[in-house]
Amino acid sequence: MIRKSLNASRLQDEVSRRLHRIHEIVEDGVKIRVPRPQKQEPDASGCNWTMKHFGNAVGYDRFVDEVLRAVRAEYNLSDTDDAKDIHSLFGE
Repeated sequence: MIRKSLNASRLQDEVSRRLHRIHEIVEDGVKIRVPRPQKQEPDASGCNWTMKHFGNAVGYDRFVDEVLRAVRAEYNLSDTDDAKDIHSLFGE
């Protein structure tokens, strides 16, 4: 499967969105802090980013791992930085 590319903010948002849709997390009213993705050399699967140190996630490790596994299989971290993406929205 070919991965799509997202910038750091969008990857962070996607992981957060998926986590906060999980029934158990919604039901418990937990707000998990999702860290910024960190660029790394592509691993054996070809993924070039990772996330560590989720906040307020004690007891929800299984869900965090499942979401990370799914998002890492779908997306790579793009080489463009967030500031450039903002400027491109305005045609700059």
